[in-house]
Amino acid sequence: MTDAPTYLDVSPQAGARFFGTPGDGPMVMLNLLRFRARADYAHASDLEPQGGASGAEAYARYIAELEPLLTASGGEVLFAGKADAFLIGPEDESWDFVMLVRQASKASFLAFASDPAAQRITQHRTAAVCDSRLMPLWPGAAPA
Repeated sequence: MTDAPTYLDVSPQAGARFFGTPGDGPMVMLNLLRFRARADYAHASDLEPQGGASGAEAYARYIAELEPLLTASGGEVLFAGKADAFLIGPEDESWDFVMLVRQASKASFLAFASDPAAQRITQHRTAAVCDSRLMPLWPGAAPA
């Protein structure tokens, strides 16, 4: 791996672009995740499990606690699983875990992500992840 920048949170510019563009309705969020070897709970020490946790264990806790809130917001996990090496893509790039999460709309995604309970649970994700990508995917016709 190179010393490329890492991405952990939505930037203000990306958030403004996403919520400021037309279009709504169902979407799928593609999540590519790389975990820390050891979860870093320095920002939320009260949530750290006794004895600590690996990044993968912290992320599993995040998903287990967050999924009921996601479901209540009209979202659902469509796929979650281990990532393998690319068949087409950079050989030096790897991801530990991939998720596809359906959201009913931008508004429901924002309400879900803004929920104080979800924000607290998201501290497990912050502890777990050392790099990530999040890409909204919109259903539609074939490329023109």
